[in-house]
Amino acid sequence: MTVEGALRGAAPHLLLDSLRTGLARLYAASSADLLLIDYGFTSLRPVAPVQAPAGMPQVPVDAGPVGRVFRTQQPYLFRDVGPTATVYLPVTVRGDRFGVLVVVLPAARCTPQTTERLGRVAETLAHALRVADRHTDLYRSTRRTHALSVAGEMQWDILPGRACAGPAFDLHAYWEPAYTSGGHLLDWSVTEDALLLAVADGVGPGTPAALVSTLALTAIRNARRAGLDLVGQASLTDQALYGQYRGKSALAALLLRLDLATGEIEVVDAGSPTLWRIRGPVTERVELDRQLPLGMFEDTVYATQRLRLRPGDRLVFVACGTGEPAGAGEYEAPDGPVSRALARSGRRRGADAPGAVVRALRDVPRGAPDAVLVLCLDWRGHGAGAPDASRDGHPAPPPP
Repeated sequence: MTVEGALRGAAPHLLLDSLRTGLARLYAASSADLLLIDYGFTSLRPVAPVQAPAGMPQVPVDAGPVGRVFRTQQPYLFRDVGPTATVYLPVTVRGDRFGVLVVVLPAARCTPQTTERLGRVAETLAHALRVADRHTDLYRSTRRTHALSVAGEMQWDILPGRACAGPAFDLHAYWEPAYTSGGHLLDWSVTEDALLLAVADGVGPGTPAALVSTLALTAIRNARRAGLDLVGQASLTDQALYGQYRGKSALAALLLRLDLATGEIEVVDAGSPTLWRIRGPVTERVELDRQLPLGMFEDTVYATQRLRLRPGDRLVFVACGTGEPAGAGEYEAPDGPVSRALARSGRRRGADAPGAVVRALRDVPRGAPDAVLVLCLDWRGHGAGAPDASRDGHPAPPPP
């Protein structure tokens, strides 16, 4: 049986044990360690296998070959002094980075073909981890440097992940705080024809805000899966929130549909998080006609607006709950810090840009938002082909 086949058949909590057995049998590997990224994206933490002692210690995300492979998403082969070599492999599925697989095997077995085959094993492992997360707590527990709050647990359970990739686009998200919750909402769904997004500001910290976000996200998904358009999704969510909170917990949101064939966008602006576009050397805020937040009044009527993307465009969604100018003594409104952060991060790979913007917003003078969510969408365009893993979310070159 192949290593990939063994992974697909392994018990959810025994993936690493099965992997080690298969790699030892087929490649004479002396060890295999899986390190997963923590919730705060600060370190890579080893999974403790059931049938063997743990190997590597945790590693800072910006240090050593493990951090390098996680950041670049490129395999790395290190030939040790002696008869062995170490292969570091990204563990990623559809753009969502889980961690790094580290395999030690005889140097004589380290050929380009072996590295390529181990890369496919790491990809299969990523798919297996995504499925296993539904059946065991092992991997989620590994990813914690400290305890999550109840609200943080709720947020991680309802959000779809940090990244998604398709032939025409890359999508990456980053939010802080990671171990508690700001109540921000994020969701996406991909079909053959379209990418659908929902981004919303939180209504405050803690469990009450997480409950509002959970209700709103459930309503959005319910409407979307019933085949309703953006207006229908906004209306159903508006009714659900108003029915529960009677206008006391309105949610500022953007609902968006991107046509994957044409780059045309429909958007319902209910509030809303700010939307920015980077097109070539120009960074600008996309001005939309704001409508009422979801759940503010009963039976609000929503309408769509239209935009169009060009290949190479980057859209950045910023949810921090501070879309209006700051008053005296308050922190600076987000336009200035966001604009400056985006100007600095415009050439960063898509996976790195959201975190850079979040850190810039958390460092603004005169205080900072308590919670920030940033979503970065890079548009390559129809017919662009599968994303090049070596680029890991780099935006396509800007149009002339």
